[in-house]
Amino acid sequence: MRTFIKSTLLLLFMMPMSFFAQSTLSGVITERDTGMPIPGANVVIKGTTTGTVTNFDGEYTLNGVNMDDVLVYSYVGFASQEIPYAGQATIDVSMATDAALLDEVVVVGYGTISKKDATGAVSQISTEDFNKGPVATASQLITGKIAGVKVTSGGGAPGEGQNIIIRGQGSLSLNSSPLIVVDGIPLANDAVGGSRNALDFINPSDIESMTVLKDASSTAIYGSRAANGVIMITTKKGKGLDFKFNYSTATSVYEPTDFVDMMDGDQFRDLINTIGSDAAKARLGEANTNWQDEIYTTAVGVEHNFSTTGNIGAFMPVRASVGYTDQDGILKGDNFTRSTGSLNLRPSFLDGQLQVELNGRGMYTENNFANRDAIGASVDFDPTQSIYDENSPFGGYFTWLNSDGVKNNLSPTNPVALINLKNDNSEVRRFIGNAKVDYELPFLPELTATVNAGYDETNSHGRTRTSIEMPSSDLDWNGANTRYRNVALNRLFDAYLTYEKDFAESSINAVAGYSYQKFENHNYNFDSEAREDGNDFEFIDKWRSVLLSYFGRVNFNHADKYLLTATLRADASSKLNPDDRWGYFPSVAAAWSIHNEDFLSGSNTIDQLKLRVGYGEIGNVNGLGDYNFLQSYTGSRSNATYQFGSSYYPTYRPEEFNEDLRWEVGKTFNIGLDYGFLNNRISGSVNAYLKKTEDLISFVTIDPFTNFSNGLDKNIGDMENRGIEFELNVVPVQTEDFNWSIGYNVSVNDNEITNLPDQVDVGDINGGTGNKIQLHKEGYSPFSYWVYKQVYNEAGNPIEGAYVDRNGDNKINDDDRYLYKDPYADIIMGLNTNMNYKNWDLAIVTRANFGNYAYNNMASSKVYELRATENSILTNLHRDYYNTRFQAITETNLQSDYYIQEASFFKLDNITLGYTLPEFVGESTLRIYGSAQNVATITDYDGLDPEIDGGIDNNFYPRPRSFAVGVNLNF
Repeated sequence: MRTFIKSTLLLLFMMPMSFFAQSTLSGVITERDTGMPIPGANVVIKGTTTGTVTNFDGEYTLNGVNMDDVLVYSYVGFASQEIPYAGQATIDVSMATDAALLDEVVVVGYGTISKKDATGAVSQISTEDFNKGPVATASQLITGKIAGVKVTSGGGAPGEGQNIIIRGQGSLSLNSSPLIVVDGIPLANDAVGGSRNALDFINPSDIESMTVLKDASSTAIYGSRAANGVIMITTKKGKGLDFKFNYSTATSVYEPTDFVDMMDGDQFRDLINTIGSDAAKARLGEANTNWQDEIYTTAVGVEHNFSTTGNIGAFMPVRASVGYTDQDGILKGDNFTRSTGSLNLRPSFLDGQLQVELNGRGMYTENNFANRDAIGASVDFDPTQSIYDENSPFGGYFTWLNSDGVKNNLSPTNPVALINLKNDNSEVRRFIGNAKVDYELPFLPELTATVNAGYDETNSHGRTRTSIEMPSSDLDWNGANTRYRNVALNRLFDAYLTYEKDFAESSINAVAGYSYQKFENHNYNFDSEAREDGNDFEFIDKWRSVLLSYFGRVNFNHADKYLLTATLRADASSKLNPDDRWGYFPSVAAAWSIHNEDFLSGSNTIDQLKLRVGYGEIGNVNGLGDYNFLQSYTGSRSNATYQFGSSYYPTYRPEEFNEDLRWEVGKTFNIGLDYGFLNNRISGSVNAYLKKTEDLISFVTIDPFTNFSNGLDKNIGDMENRGIEFELNVVPVQTEDFNWSIGYNVSVNDNEITNLPDQVDVGDINGGTGNKIQLHKEGYSPFSYWVYKQVYNEAGNPIEGAYVDRNGDNKINDDDRYLYKDPYADIIMGLNTNMNYKNWDLAIVTRANFGNYAYNNMASSKVYELRATENSILTNLHRDYYNTRFQAITETNLQSDYYIQEASFFKLDNITLGYTLPEFVGESTLRIYGSAQNVATITDYDGLDPEIDGGIDNNFYPRPRSFAVGVNLNF
């Protein structure tokens, strides 16, 4: 016992030389240029894991500091400082921006690069630049933000997918969407059945940045899948030493903005009483029902997001998040519910030589799909009829009946019945994750080996149940149900080496590697009606495709003035025959950093002036069916067999195939200029490009008896895209209390088919049978409208059946049709501004399209007079009838250029106003905001919405206007 006491006294005597010498240090870290505090800056005792971060006011307190310790002060974009500790109670630090660190680091294929070293056309926007307010899907974050990037939603349904096009239409029939890469995993292009959107799996609040690679010199490292550009999505990662938390929530209200311009009950009643027979007049009802108003409603949505970020044991940054979205659609019965969870770990070992990144992201959605057939029925149905009829055999819903007491099979179905008597729902589960390991080889520190393994699985279950009370023309109708299961697998394995070396005035970065990606789909469908009819009622489909690749890239930098990038990728796709399977896609780009030349090095005005030029080739088979080069056979139905003697045998029908299919290849030349002036208060870029696509793949009609079908996919022609892009970012005001920034972008694109032996009809429309309104033809833009030139009377109204005889043969036929306009805008513009005054913030986002045209199929197919009374029913008419007075529907009426309408528009997309309470509780901050989306549209287009993907306006799900309030809490 005495020995223990002596030892304790000796320990206590010695402790003042160590423990008792430790002190507490505090201070404030600010920006040298503005004097503003820097929240989140790191203060660490050098050589240890002991440290802290500054609070919102830039203040820090650090315990356990010993004499002669060295304190390291650091923050992204600022030069680090090391200050010896000599017993000070307070150390205030003023940090200067570091041009090398402040330079934007962009994510490119298989690595990152400083924006100043980029030689290709690359644009990146980050969290602070994203569109504000509640956002359901990732692509909405960049709408209108980047020159040359057009984002168009398919409609106004909750969670609806967006069509993203970079630098114009890239193909005739293949997929023209860009490759999406999330944390190094290239995604499959299509969503599985039961899913609204392939990007629904990722919570927008988890995204740190989105980088768009536009030209072939920047996308070539991804080879064939990057034919239409690449969007690199980088999610938020763990950072800082202490754990920080964020919770955000928002409630939104969605409301319809407009309806299709149909006759109301009184107008339609007057029409029938004027033109109708006694039988037609007798069919009139006494109601005045706005059927569109009956199927649409004001909808509500809520979202909640929670995340935490920090460091475990000072060696493993971690970020975790969960999110929940519940959004109703304005079409009654529509609902989208999504739950997400994500985890990111980035441990490092061996003094940073071995770095590991683990990403896991899960999503579960429940979808109730409203019956979109009601959209078309609501504009057709007689507005003089009531919703309900007590004598109706179909659940009391008014229905046009025939003599057998069943639904007239030429009549529209009661829209409210369509909404209420059909349930269509699904559940979709998705997991996407990857493990990436970077190992700096000890025998050659300049060489890093990287392995990235990714796994992406989506499975969906869905079913559709139609009530026995649904109006039907089937005498034996007793309801219907279908169900399906889909599984999509995407497996990735990348292995590559990166070599980085600095020389006297030069540096080199070289990457070489291998990639293997396999896609599998397993689909099952069941149809109860087919079973009742004695047909095959179960359908099983399985397919697989593989992409095998080798790639390499070299970046060379001399004196920060002269930059060179060369890339080569070799792709082999299982979609093509063995002789044409391999494609080799090179690119080269160079840049001159003029601002670093001696004659500008002393300039106080020019911060950046870089000239870029590049050329690259990219292949494309995205969207091409699998194994189309092989002969395949389809078995006959179980009730369709061939009798041979007393036995019955199934038969097999050969399908079309083309063993000569080869890569569709795009060759792009790009020249650009990046600029920055006045301490980058004015910055941006200019790009001009020419893309020539050769060996276009399209589905074409072929001569009879030359194959086993009248059409197939074939390499048939060439196409060109030419354009100019301009981006400008200006900071007019930057003070301690007030900051104002403006972002503007404009792009001009011209798309032309330069070689096409045979023209191809496309663009199905409603009205008549098999009518099309668009055409691919050499010398014109793809999907140009193929129409007759309408003749007008003195009052400016179209004359029915009167068209210009363009070839002078005194007859009107297809030879008189001409190509007139196309659905793609010649000019796309985006203008956004952000203002911060003390604790207030305001963001406004606007967009404009010029030169795009739409075919108003809602008017063309619903305007003729006979339609109102034919088929022993009454059918509503579009109000354009008062302009045309057309009597009958004909192919020529449907194909009149009268219905090709300019759809240029200016849209005020978003206004968000917020206020931040900097010390809400302790060091926590609370931001409260209000937001309005789809605020206003200015256009001369007569239809529901001028922004129609593909240009044919028919049964469009309206985009709602929304208002939201939300809070964002950091603690």
